[in-house]
Amino acid sequence: MAMEIESLFPFNSPLVSFTLMFSAIYCFGYFVLLKKWGSARYEASSCFISLFHGLPAVILAISSLIKSQKNLFPLDFPAENTSFHDLVLEFSMGYFIIDLLHYVIFIPKDVLFIAHHLATLYVFATCRYIVHQGAVSILGLLVLAEITSPCQNTWSLARFRRVDSPEAARYYEFLSPYFFTFYSVVRGILGPLYTLKMGAAFVSGAADGSMPKWAWISWIVVIVTAIWVSILWVLNLWIGLYKTRVNLLKKVT
Repeated sequence: MAMEIESLFPFNSPLVSFTLMFSAIYCFGYFVLLKKWGSARYEASSCFISLFHGLPAVILAISSLIKSQKNLFPLDFPAENTSFHDLVLEFSMGYFIIDLLHYVIFIPKDVLFIAHHLATLYVFATCRYIVHQGAVSILGLLVLAEITSPCQNTWSLARFRRVDSPEAARYYEFLSPYFFTFYSVVRGILGPLYTLKMGAAFVSGAADGSMPKWAWISWIVVIVTAIWVSILWVLNLWIGLYKTRVNLLKKVT
């Protein structure tokens, strides 16, 4: 039994190292860099470690796809995982494990984020340790999910500090419409198009006989749900920005 568990989740894998790395980054942010941020310290710490995950994850994922795929258009969605694919999956899993612990400990009422992280870890873990296939499709989505991360996290950090810092307030006001637009295009247009293409490939039978249906079906369900939540989130931000601009215009006139 112990050998079976170790074969599924090898404790000497890079996942352990990545988890410890993100744990150290989080502790530095929480206990040193952000210790004077008051109540915003918790959410800011989450943004801080996300800055060390988003862009590196995009670079690693793109590099692994270029190295493993003869053609990027179209991608071979059900292709077998390479060691590079597995490394990128473990890198992201290390981040999501630490950020999940952060939410469970400090913000347990944020059920939406906790559910998101659990669902993401489910997809990554099943792809890496059980199916050993389909990482190409997952990493393509990871690129689309994390390409907005640097912009989103700097925007979030400015939002947390805008009351205490005029510079942060100006940056927040300046960046908001550009970030919302960028996020809307990626999550509202590119993400659904990619998912549709990915789903069509699996439904057509590209993975029949080599990949269990429960895996890709469950992945599609998780992905579609995440896209809808993202769209609703950015729509709410657009509504808030519109109301703020309207109220400001009324005060001026």
